[in-house]
Amino acid sequence: MNVAIIGAGLQCKRRASTIRELCPSSLKIISSPHHSTKVAAEFGCESTKNWKEAVRRKDVDVVIVCTPPHLHAEISIAAMDLGKHVLCEKPLATSVKEAERMVASAKKNGVVLKCGFNHRHHPAILDAKRLVEQGKFGKVLFCRSRYGICGRPEYEKEWRADPKLAAGGQFMEQGVHVIDLFRWFLGDLKEVACMTSNHYFKEMKLEDDGMALFRSASGATACLHTTLVQWKNLFSFEVFGEEGYAIVEGLGGGYGEERLICGKRDFKAPFRDDTTYYRGSDKSWKEEWMEFLSAISQKRRPLGDGVDGLEALRAAFAAYESQDKKRFVSIH
Repeated sequence: MNVAIIGAGLQCKRRASTIRELCPSSLKIISSPHHSTKVAAEFGCESTKNWKEAVRRKDVDVVIVCTPPHLHAEISIAAMDLGKHVLCEKPLATSVKEAERMVASAKKNGVVLKCGFNHRHHPAILDAKRLVEQGKFGKVLFCRSRYGICGRPEYEKEWRADPKLAAGGQFMEQGVHVIDLFRWFLGDLKEVACMTSNHYFKEMKLEDDGMALFRSASGATACLHTTLVQWKNLFSFEVFGEEGYAIVEGLGGGYGEERLICGKRDFKAPFRDDTTYYRGSDKSWKEEWMEFLSAISQKRRPLGDGVDGLEALRAAFAAYESQDKKRFVSIH
């Protein structure tokens, strides 16, 4: 599978590094109006400033979209209409309607559309999901997550802080990962209440902090707090069932060592839990890429596909609506 990457920022470099390691000769071209020549030279491929030129190449089978979100739909649909498979970074689009068009294009053209939900591929999260599916913790009652970073100086000047380029602020930027995990563990979400704030980055037109409560169609609940003012990076994802729990802490790197803590309800015996450590570098990018290629080969839905991207986006925009209306909002 030959690959074109659109965009030349941090995500492009992550994807390109993964491809170079796993499929050394498959990266053909990187496109960006800004730094494509320099980045392409680093990874030994061609470059162009015109994304349409890259997408139209007959020797390209897969397009990875690593641009700001306002370009996701246009580029992805153009690629899929040419029969290319697409891995588009999250959030899938800047509106539900755009995301629906992307999903429809993938179906019409018989191609695979993957949303960049690499968190599903972290080993601790995969193991927690496996244990839940095996019924180790009984019926799942609720999930709880904290996900935060230390915002950079002058973050207000980055594209992530520009409403014309981004789909939302911190609640969308990192929170959409957790919303996707909530859906994965709990099933479809049906209602949400949300509160967003600008605690520190006062000049930013998008939120630097968001809290939300969700209820799933099964009646399970979920709580999310995501923020740019964590000061020390943090990731925590908890799943509690009638008979026990699974807690994922850390993602490696600045988020701390990845680990899975599991415990069982026991009203009589002394309390104890077991911790599994996942040492080494972040493997989620490699696992996600290989799963994507496998889905293409097997002509099946990938883990975290376009529909998952659409539904996570739908839930996030419902949360913003809740913030505006100051009440619970149905997710539909």
